Amino acid sequence: MTSLNPPSLPAAVFWDMDGTLVDTEPYWMASEVELVGSFGGEWTHDDGLTLVGLGLWNSAEVLRSRGVDLTPDEIVQWLTTRVQQKLDEQGVPWRPGARELLAELKERGIPTALVTMSVRRMAEQIVSNIPFDAFDVIVSGDEVGEPKPHPEPYLRAAELLGVEPADSVAIEDSLVGLASAVASGATSIGVPHIVPLPESDEHTLWTTLDGKTADDIVTLATSKAALR
Repeated sequence: MTSLNPPSLPAAVFWDMDGTLVDTEPYWMASEVELVGSFGGEWTHDDGLTLVGLGLWNSAEVLRSRGVDLTPDEIVQWLTTRVQQKLDEQGVPWRPGARELLAELKERGIPTALVTMSVRRMAEQIVSNIPFDAFDVIVSGDEVGEPKPHPEPYLRAAELLGVEPADSVAIEDSLVGLASAVASGATSIGVPHIVPLPESDEHTLWTTLDGKTADDIVTLATSKAALR
């Protein structure tokens, strides 16, 4: 039986961070070059592309295989500290339209979660640079057992917010992140940045968030719900 008072959609909007909310991928790639180079190795731009969207501990294992003689935890902490230094020195590079859309969602009272594979201290640094109460919850890479592309990060965000993933929308920029969002059951939006994203019936592609509004999110969530 259809409810006489169906829930307003979306129940929540989940945001990826690196590459979606902020353009930090160049900071990560430069830091990877520095780290591998400090052990006498070479790390190219194409090498960096293979890590986009991966969990940091998974990336650490790749870097170890390329000669970085540190433990995975040491690699994660070193990279995170270096990227945070770049954020302090060079500023937070916001993706076009991201903060504006986030602000409009908050004005509409739609719950939001930041779902990132970066560690919490870096996520909190980014969030502290947003001049409004941007996120109701943060799910970070050091707080989940399974990183993206596993659905756990998005399922955890839904649990913390008390919403159904299928009633929510996720915004991502990477193949790995989209796989995680789709697997969680959320209506998934891919906004390509560093790496191209394929057309698929499983997700919606937007070329940019610039000019996108809360109404666009509501319309997409409602249309997807009507197809279920």
